[in-house]
Amino acid sequence: MNKITIPKPDDFHLHLRDGEMLKAVLPHTTNHFARAIIMPNLIPPITTEKQAMDYYQKIISLTKENFTPLMTLYLTENMQVEEIEKISKNEKIIGIKLYPQGATTNSNFGVGAIEKIYHLFEAMEKNHVPLLIHGEVTDKEIDIFDREKIFIERVLQKIIEKFPHLKITLEHITTKDAVDFIKESREKIAASITIHHLLLDRNDLLVGGIKPHYYCLPILKKNHHRKALCDVVLSGNSKFFLGTDSAPHTKDNKESACGCAGVFSAPVAMPLLIEWLQENNALHLLENFCCRYGAKHYNLPINHEKITFIKKEDLEEDLEQNFLDEKKENLQKENLQNEFIKIDEKNQVAIFDSGKKVKWQKINN
Repeated sequence: MNKITIPKPDDFHLHLRDGEMLKAVLPHTTNHFARAIIMPNLIPPITTEKQAMDYYQKIISLTKENFTPLMTLYLTENMQVEEIEKISKNEKIIGIKLYPQGATTNSNFGVGAIEKIYHLFEAMEKNHVPLLIHGEVTDKEIDIFDREKIFIERVLQKIIEKFPHLKITLEHITTKDAVDFIKESREKIAASITIHHLLLDRNDLLVGGIKPHYYCLPILKKNHHRKALCDVVLSGNSKFFLGTDSAPHTKDNKESACGCAGVFSAPVAMPLLIEWLQENNALHLLENFCCRYGAKHYNLPINHEKITFIKKEDLEEDLEQNFLDEKKENLQKENLQNEFIKIDEKNQVAIFDSGKKVKWQKINN
């Protein structure tokens, strides 16, 4: 199969940043996705309904396509129960994000002691507000490659036991431990998976020299963990769905003595996912993984708008025979691998290059 049409997908984990960065990266998401859950770890973080709605309006004002940002609040120890009650009535805000303090980019405002916010989990459970989790401990004595596993054992298990009706998403999982835990968990417990964690392991990051544009948090793990992620996606398990965790940083902030964590995959996530599924004889799973499973978890309708992807060699042949030169030029402009996008006169962001050729291209229906 060299052409596929599906409902326009959802990205259930996305960083858009703010300012000029937001303006530059947003079109790369709206090109392929109808909705996305927007992370709240700005500076300062999005901690109130008003801040979330201001950010929502800013995103909408920059959106030229039919796109719905699904907003989140940043969970802090100072959050009030009244704020949770307010957002539970706001359809534009889909949940609250838990960042353990120091776990990732702009997480210094996050939670230090989980027990201090149990009353907030209780309010979320009562008001049917989902909890989205960056699932890593941040204790300095815990090896960075073990932090997800330990978080599940020490923290997540307790939350699930104490709040049996709380809807939880363990985001961007990276380990076999997380896969096994989610598979065995109760209803309303699910996980998102990124394209870069399906394609890469820690050898890709470290062998032959450090690759700063592969550095992300949670960090890439051993190959048997990557295979566990692949296996569960290829099994069609409905508790797992796409969340790209596309996270742009400027080239200078990535290629430095202390580089930032994050992979900017928005322009290529869908083409790479399609190619990976086709390589595994599993294109029939595409619609469920990126259009249905996550929507079901969050009680959202399936997107009505359709999107079509075609293999580039076939598209180029069609363009030669049937299309205008303008469309051919657009195809050439979207040859995105090994490239940077311009943010302003001084800054640019690297587009995720997995080492695999981007073979698929969106076409207009």
